[in-house]
Amino acid sequence: MKAERINQYYFHDVNTAPGKLGRRSFLKNLGGGIFVVFALGGYGCKPRKEGDIPEFNAYLRVREDGQIDCLSGKIEMGQGANTSIPQVLAEELEVAINQVNMIMGDTELSPHDDGTWGSMTTRFHDPIIRMAAAEAREVLILLASEEMKLPVSQLKALNGKIVDKNDEENSLTYAELTKGKKIIRSVTEKPVLKKPGEFKIIGKSQLRTDSLPKVTGKALYSADIHLPGQLYARILRPPAHGAKLVSSDTSAAIAMNGVRVIQDNDLIVVLHTSFEKAEEALKMINAKWEIPPSKADNETIFGYLVKNASESNILYHGGNMDAGKKEAAFLFENEYHDGYKAHATIETHTATALFEKGKLTMWASSQTPFGTRQEVAEKLGLAKENVHLKQIFLGGGFGGKIYNRQATEAARIAKLVEGTPIQLMWSRQEEFMYDMFRPAAVMKLHSGITKEGKINFWDFNIYCAGDRGTQLFYEVPNHKTTTWDKSDLHPFGTGAWRAPGNYSTTFARESQIDIMAHKIGMDPLEFRLQNMKEGRALNSLRLAADKFGWTKTKQPVGIGRGIAVGEDAGTLVTVIAEVEVDKTSGKVKVRRVVVGQDMGQVINPEGVIIQAEGCVNMGLGYTLTEDVVFNWGEVKSSNFSDYQIPLFSMIPEIIETSLADAMDQPPQGGGEPAIICMGAAVANAIFEACGARLFRMPFTPERILNALK
Repeated sequence: MKAERINQYYFHDVNTAPGKLGRRSFLKNLGGGIFVVFALGGYGCKPRKEGDIPEFNAYLRVREDGQIDCLSGKIEMGQGANTSIPQVLAEELEVAINQVNMIMGDTELSPHDDGTWGSMTTRFHDPIIRMAAAEAREVLILLASEEMKLPVSQLKALNGKIVDKNDEENSLTYAELTKGKKIIRSVTEKPVLKKPGEFKIIGKSQLRTDSLPKVTGKALYSADIHLPGQLYARILRPPAHGAKLVSSDTSAAIAMNGVRVIQDNDLIVVLHTSFEKAEEALKMINAKWEIPPSKADNETIFGYLVKNASESNILYHGGNMDAGKKEAAFLFENEYHDGYKAHATIETHTATALFEKGKLTMWASSQTPFGTRQEVAEKLGLAKENVHLKQIFLGGGFGGKIYNRQATEAARIAKLVEGTPIQLMWSRQEEFMYDMFRPAAVMKLHSGITKEGKINFWDFNIYCAGDRGTQLFYEVPNHKTTTWDKSDLHPFGTGAWRAPGNYSTTFARESQIDIMAHKIGMDPLEFRLQNMKEGRALNSLRLAADKFGWTKTKQPVGIGRGIAVGEDAGTLVTVIAEVEVDKTSGKVKVRRVVVGQDMGQVINPEGVIIQAEGCVNMGLGYTLTEDVVFNWGEVKSSNFSDYQIPLFSMIPEIIETSLADAMDQPPQGGGEPAIICMGAAVANAIFEACGARLFRMPFTPERILNALK
């Protein structure tokens, strides 16, 4: 496929970069239509003087053919932003979703964006797009008023037309109104938006706009880019983090037919027209390494973290801790452990790059195309305008593709073989080696309750899991939450995640809540209802409990139910899991999971349900099987044979989601919340099923059997 055809599935005809031209020249080169320019991060922008084009970093365009261009610096990696953004735009502009052309993450076409993470697209991006669409609608009504000689009050937008309220046959299409015109407007004030009762598209389930290309195999990912004369690159890697190259012999690889070996300081790379041949040649290199001594492994890491995480920060503190502890009728002190986890995306980090005439063009599996552009430019000593990352799908990211080592490596190689396109696709072993793991964590919890079951003492110490989602939604008069960490504490890279750290801390908090409830013989649901503040957390709990049909009835032997409540990305979530435990083998089968979410306005209910189901299944892997095995810098987990992600046989037969009706509230994040509760919900269900209380994830059969002893 030729380079100029690579983006054929995105339908855009924009070919001039706002970063390369002044604002006036940029818009002049785009042709006709109505342009609503705005600055992401604010309602819009005002011109410095009358007639001047205002400062902007984004725009929406109603084209002369009636189609709508929407440019976004966000990327699409499976969570449906390329559907939810058109939904809010189409709602306010009164057009069909298929009239909206999304141009996402292209550094020469799209507005700058810091990256796609944290469930921020829906929360912070969609409202700005809505306002721009509402502004465009008002411009179209003004144009129609002039053309039709009717007052604005007598006109409305409907199905891609401006129609006469008294006679809907009397109308003008958007194409007719924009033909031969160029109008530039900015969002200077918050325009009037539709009220929830007027919604036709927002809040209605929509089929993903990328469904057809994905199920037919036409959707393009970085590894699908094939340019004339392209070479595949494989890099010589050390056996452990921190290892130093002592010597290398590349003669056997060089002797292979068609193989090209390049050495540039610390970089030794093998190139061939066949990926398999390049891999074969890489194995022919004889290298010797010096490996640093081990400080800890996956069994001893928890003690190492507690001993060395010396930098503390008190996040929340209230009441009198000494008094609360003294007044408690029952005290509980426990330590919870959670090991390192890999993102384990099916698509490994990949980049396809071509360097010619001083410019680099790249298709990279990156959540941060603009950050990648900057990083690559600095690495190659180029102006960032000479680095172009093109729009491409990602095969999953979960925070792991915020980091772009493969892109800088590919860029470096492409410059060394100037004029020849190269593709660097990490192997699964490289993915495990260089992925930014979710940090291992230790949570120490000391808590107390009264005889009546009211929590009156809470001392939460968190090692290396951070503070996300740790603010208490339980009523506790005497409480303190402290985080402990230190830079360069881990043996390998750690970083962003799907709700980073929140999974670990929720496991500890909600297990502790369950332990306290069982101590006094109180139903876990009743205990939470009694201790929880009135608000959205309580609302999510009631949603899930009602959907599940929770009762105090004792379950059959070997069957258990568990509850966990959490907060992430502005969404309050409750997960209730039902499990079956074989006390002989220690094997767990999660049979049913119910998710209750209070997440404000829901743009695409079906999209939210899909994300909740994905969170449940992904969280199930962290809960039951996934654990990175290592000996300090040596990562022993290298493939799915020794790092087991969920199999189809592990997936619950029933996953249900109940959403709060809050369409009049601002939208919140839906891509991450449900995952945070899986560990705790399953742990609590296992306890009810067989009496095994677990303090370390994952809950392997061996750990369950040991707990039963």
